[in-house]
Amino acid sequence: MGTTTVETTKTSEGAGHESRRASLHRALRGRLRWVPASLRTRILAWFIGLLAVATAAFVVVTYEVLLIRLDQRIDAELTQEAAELRRLATGNDPETGRPFGTDVRRIFEVYLERNVPSRQEALVTIVGGRPFLRSRQVVPYRLDSDQELVARWGSLREPDRGRVETPAGRVEYLAVPLRAGGESEGVFVAAIFRDRLKGEADAAVRAAGGVGLAVLLLGSLLAWRLANRVVRPVSALTKTARSISETDFSGRIPAQGRDEVAQLGRTFNEMLDRLERAFASQRRFVDEAGHELKTPLTIVRGHLELLEDDDPQERRETLALVMDELDRMGRIVEDLLLLAKREQPDFLDLATVEVGGLTDDVQAKAMALGAREWVLESRGRGVIVADRQRLTQALLQLAQNAARYSEEAEPIGLGSAVADGEARFWIRDYGPGIPLAEQENVFERFRRGSGERRSEGAGLGLAIVRAIAEAHRGRVDLESGPGAGAVFTIVIPVDQPDHREMGAP
Repeated sequence: MGTTTVETTKTSEGAGHESRRASLHRALRGRLRWVPASLRTRILAWFIGLLAVATAAFVVVTYEVLLIRLDQRIDAELTQEAAELRRLATGNDPETGRPFGTDVRRIFEVYLERNVPSRQEALVTIVGGRPFLRSRQVVPYRLDSDQELVARWGSLREPDRGRVETPAGRVEYLAVPLRAGGESEGVFVAAIFRDRLKGEADAAVRAAGGVGLAVLLLGSLLAWRLANRVVRPVSALTKTARSISETDFSGRIPAQGRDEVAQLGRTFNEMLDRLERAFASQRRFVDEAGHELKTPLTIVRGHLELLEDDDPQERRETLALVMDELDRMGRIVEDLLLLAKREQPDFLDLATVEVGGLTDDVQAKAMALGAREWVLESRGRGVIVADRQRLTQALLQLAQNAARYSEEAEPIGLGSAVADGEARFWIRDYGPGIPLAEQENVFERFRRGSGERRSEGAGLGLAIVRAIAEAHRGRVDLESGPGAGAVFTIVIPVDQPDHREMGAP
């Protein structure tokens, strides 16, 4: 039985811990639900919270300043009353022209006749331990009728600055005894009902609080409008982002003004423009690549289907044609892979290249393209940072195009030059030239010339040339006209930033 009781107790304790843990989890989730998820709500909450704290701080500081100034004002008034009494006591009686001497009654009479107390101030005089005269101004409580106060003040031998609680609230006072021959002849008391004056400060603070509340309400409305203005572009950004699909990039955010939100909208629109162009280019690339690869596949399939087993000669011819088409398809795939690799960091193998030596090598290799007159027009001097193999590949592609689009009797020129921080390599032919309407698109993928000697290639050669030039942070210039031949020039900088960062020579 004892064992059962202990196990039951442990089970109960475990259940209690689990229950408390579940309650804590529920409470935490409940608190997290109160955290506003909306950006507009958070902006408004922060703004109203800060404005409320600032308003409360303003009211509290104002109230404290008013109380400090009230106490300073009371001290100044009480001190002034005592100073005026002392000056009067050392003077002469205005009726007789003689000094007051020890006639405190006459001093008090003259003082009260001449001085009018301020609001919420009472002047009380005591002679012989009994109330004598007081100011006639109506006050909320007769201090001279309070026997305890009169007895306290009547026994003074030294000035007393203090405070006392009365039915009318707290009273600040300054009691000054007038002495003659070492004995107190009378006591002058200047008293101010501080709580009554404090009520005026309270009213001022309440007015300031009302103004602060109005400012808080007005600020909340302005904050709501401001939050809407800030969040509206973000909401439009979200809506536009949700409207974008794999085939529709037409959505744009209305961006007006020059603030950060407008800049965000314009930046997002620019990103959409780039994405739209990139996806359009990708779709066009896939379509064109599919079309180009479909032709050799169709040829191969058709000839294989017509292949006869009993005719060795026809089989050899068919196999030769199939292999040629497969080779062409392989070249297309290699070119496509080359273009796809252009954005990768290892596309170029940078090293120092002597321009003159590269020009000589290109001329020697171009001679193997055909029995043509290859004219070296210029041989540049200097050293550049580049990928020798890629530049050779681009220049030989241009040389092959020049040989393809010009007559065998026509010379082909090539050359190089280095000037103004740039290296220039060109291939010149004297063929039919390129119409102006085609020059803008001649470097696009799968674009072929429309001349009489139309190329049988895939239309990727000039796209590869441009990719190599742009990988070197350069460009390809074209000068051509109908019947005037064409000059393709690869222009690249002498040095490459990446090469300098790697510390290459």
